[in-house]
Amino acid sequence: MGTDETFDVVVVGSGAAGAMAALRAADLGFKVLIVEKAHKFGGTSAASGGVMWIPNHMLDGDQGDSRASVLEYLDATIGTPVNRERLEGFVDEAPRMLDFLRSTGVQVAAASWPDYFPDRPGARADRSVIVPTFDGRRLGDGRYALMREQYNRFKLFGRYAMDLTETFALMMQSRGWRRVAAKMIARYWKDRSTRRISHRDRRFTQGAALMGATYEQVFKRGVELRLETGLDRLVLDDGGHVVGVEVSNFGRKYAVVALHGVVLAAGGFEWNQALRDRFYPVPGLTRHSSTPEDANRGEALIEAEKIGASTEHTGQGWWIPTMTLPMSGASNFHEIHQAAFDVGRPWSVVVNRKGVRFVDEACGYDRFGQAMVRDHLETGANCPCWLIFDSKFRKKFSAGGLMPTVHTPERKVPADWWDHYVFRADTIEELCRKTSLPVEHVRTTIANMNEYARTGVDPEFGRGMNPYDQMFGDPSSKPNPSIGPIDKPPFYAVPINNGDLGTKGGLRCDERARVLDTQGNPIPGLYAAGNNAGTPFGDTYPGAGATIGPAMTFGYVAANDIARRAGNQRAG
Repeated sequence: MGTDETFDVVVVGSGAAGAMAALRAADLGFKVLIVEKAHKFGGTSAASGGVMWIPNHMLDGDQGDSRASVLEYLDATIGTPVNRERLEGFVDEAPRMLDFLRSTGVQVAAASWPDYFPDRPGARADRSVIVPTFDGRRLGDGRYALMREQYNRFKLFGRYAMDLTETFALMMQSRGWRRVAAKMIARYWKDRSTRRISHRDRRFTQGAALMGATYEQVFKRGVELRLETGLDRLVLDDGGHVVGVEVSNFGRKYAVVALHGVVLAAGGFEWNQALRDRFYPVPGLTRHSSTPEDANRGEALIEAEKIGASTEHTGQGWWIPTMTLPMSGASNFHEIHQAAFDVGRPWSVVVNRKGVRFVDEACGYDRFGQAMVRDHLETGANCPCWLIFDSKFRKKFSAGGLMPTVHTPERKVPADWWDHYVFRADTIEELCRKTSLPVEHVRTTIANMNEYARTGVDPEFGRGMNPYDQMFGDPSSKPNPSIGPIDKPPFYAVPINNGDLGTKGGLRCDERARVLDTQGNPIPGLYAAGNNAGTPFGDTYPGAGATIGPAMTFGYVAANDIARRAGNQRAG
């Protein structure tokens, strides 16, 4: 299997980590190739919320954040041993990565999003960073439709792109939300030139905005991107250095030399059931993941292990509650819907299969998933659990893929959904019979919640009693925006699975993004970033964007280290 192809740097995977590694390496003067096994580029990042957790970013000048307060917060939230040098490396390099990204022409803005542990020392509400809406046509008509598209759940009626402001206005049915929706629809159909090319909205929002703006700069710097090209093997020289990759494209296999380094940025292993069974304490099913179907199968991790790489934090996922519904127009196929905020809305409660609560339902979605795992290990009665709600909730909020009645009235709910995917009854007793939940325990739980709604105080788990919970509550529910009485029939229940946004664990790396072998030594020429690598945060999810922030940071760090080894003085 010969080849004459040579690049300075080969990046495996085209998500946020890979895009940043390629952008920084190309900006430093390297000839860069990105290989992506999918038909679309942008990875899971392009289909995500697109938020970066970048503490101490100083975007609006000195707002009081500092290296010390960031580490104080992380020390107060991380509950498992982590590589301290790598953790501090993230804290130091993340603002530098963001400064570099901005210097290339990518616009960013700080978002008012509370850290996910708002009661811990050092917590703030301004560490999450977003990219404003990007005009996808700027990528060129040949590439505009080739970036991975957002999920239907991130679009109005599965078609119209929504930025975060629009999303929250529609999700909360805030004042003027109908005007917001009408403006989005009108804007889309008035764009006749784009409609002649693709159904896709030219407005790239959330993760698509981040990746569109980043890839505009990647392509400007001459980076080559090859789709439908998967990693088959890492190539070593006689001294054990990684010097290239073997890849395949529609069955054709060939090798590519990497003169200065290979960066693995191919995502995690959430779609590999064998790896889930090997690593997770409660494995769950691949189909409960909310990442692109069958995309992240852990091939790069497996190939790295074959040459001696070690792993870390593999017992953890970036958990998020999900629920399953038939695909619209194709009921034999299913879609996974996130329920990240739905589980903590007023007029609802979540119980395990014993009919009792186990968590502050309005907490961060990763904490919710960790609580599901913990409860299942203790009781064997979780995974799935049940979200129970009344008609007030049904009227205003979604329950995973079940849209509120303003969008999907009862008459429009497909007949095969009822009492198979979504359960409905006129009484709690009948609802329990349909779902096999213990009536007395559920009655007691709901009676308790109704009392908490009256007083505004949840003495069990503190629901709605911190800024994060309240952000996703409903101001009309008083005195606690996250709790409301569950008392207006009909009553509903949907099963909630422990889904994920990817895997927290992966290849063990140092603070320079170098992959480490089982003795803790760097494997020469091999780097990893994003979910292909173990998170610097161990078992925790500190804030919105805590997947993409480190992914881009360590992609940047990897490119800098490659440049330093190559004698490039611009690496910094």
